[in-house]
Amino acid sequence: MKKIIVPLLSLILIIQVTISPVLAAGNNPANIYLVKAGDSLPAIANKYGTSVEELKVTNGLQSDTLLVGQKLWVPIMYEVAAGDTLEKISSTYNSSVDTIKTTNGLSSEQLYTGKMLKITPKKMTMQGQYILMNKEEFKNWLLHNEFTRKISLIQQHHTWLPSYKNFHGSNHFTMLKGMENYHVNNKGWKNIAQNITTFPDGKVAISRPFNIAPEGSIGLKANIEGIAIENIGNFDIGHDVMTEEQKETIVYITALLCIKFGLTPSIDSITYHHWWNYNTGQRVLDNSAEYEVKTCPGTGFFGGNSTNSAKSHFYPLVSRKMQEIEASIN
Repeated sequence: MKKIIVPLLSLILIIQVTISPVLAAGNNPANIYLVKAGDSLPAIANKYGTSVEELKVTNGLQSDTLLVGQKLWVPIMYEVAAGDTLEKISSTYNSSVDTIKTTNGLSSEQLYTGKMLKITPKKMTMQGQYILMNKEEFKNWLLHNEFTRKISLIQQHHTWLPSYKNFHGSNHFTMLKGMENYHVNNKGWKNIAQNITTFPDGKVAISRPFNIAPEGSIGLKANIEGIAIENIGNFDIGHDVMTEEQKETIVYITALLCIKFGLTPSIDSITYHHWWNYNTGQRVLDNSAEYEVKTCPGTGFFGGNSTNSAKSHFYPLVSRKMQEIEASIN
């Protein structure tokens, strides 16, 4: 029995459509839609029998804007083949066993060949503009998206405050909203300053949209083509000791950003806030007085906040992780 995968339009159209095996071919699952010129969320939602809101929450979209080449998870109808299990199907098509069971009114996980299942993608965890995910979900989100802004620099920061004592395990969105309020009301910025936030539990949040340059004291030159990563914690020596989960996430997402934007780890592509004069906005690297620069991302950040510590400790980790990721997706 061949596996049959079709767009979810209506029962009548599903019956009438002739299915091509090509739909299931290639590296991408058949429930990934590649955005073309002229596409819009309402048109795609109508085509696949879903809603704009569902498309946004299953793809982590912060706006209704689409870009050519962007990939979207969409619902499909799937014909069960011999050997299929709900676990296997959900893994292949970015769904979950419980979602498939609920959507199709299944009382058990038992399947029979030829049964048609509606497969809907998993919803992402979102509140307003914020998208909270684990590092693997971040990989899918990043590789599926296209961006209008040139990005050539990854900034590493620590929050200093809030620190680990302010994180309670489930208050990710509360912390993000708190930072947003401070940045807007106290700093006079238009939004939360950073594009990405990492947490002690290894979670990562898309914060400020990638197509909008970050704000902050690191300077216009660094911000205009920069992506700012704000790592929750005070990583100056004697304060928070970074968790292994957060370490792994910081290395992993930095490696993914390098892959996505064609960057090689160096002082010109991955920068520390400490290397920029906060009065002039100029890059000073290690050549500055203490009162002219911040310690950010921390004197204890992956061995220190100097260029030598970045070259000796952080960049090699990112380079190795890039090799691992590239080997897994090629």
